[in-house]
Amino acid sequence: MNLFRAILVLMTIAILSITFIVGYNHGWSLIPIFFGDIASLTWSGQFNLDFTCYLILSALWLAWRDHFSIQALVLAAIASVAGIMFFAPYLIFLSYKCNGNLKLMLVGESRN
Repeated sequence: MNLFRAILVLMTIAILSITFIVGYNHGWSLIPIFFGDIASLTWSGQFNLDFTCYLILSALWLAWRDHFSIQALVLAAIASVAGIMFFAPYLIFLSYKCNGNLKLMLVGESRN
């Protein structure tokens, strides 16, 4: 579990670092570029669509795990936009909350 947590920390640091560098150098108007790439039917667009599917899937899992409660829906909305910047720290939080119990992390307390 400690290795998993360390990987999540590295992911968070990497994505935050790159995000700030790209935002500083190229501006913060991601949405037109992101969806423009998808519309262009290029490899960048293919990757962006694949990433969008991942974001939707992770948001659905977050909502499902906590029975689509208001809190779960708010977290899912954040995850669907923030991606690994939110998801990795959330998994670190869950890993401690669940005392490293992977099954509990995945399915939540009431389904365990």
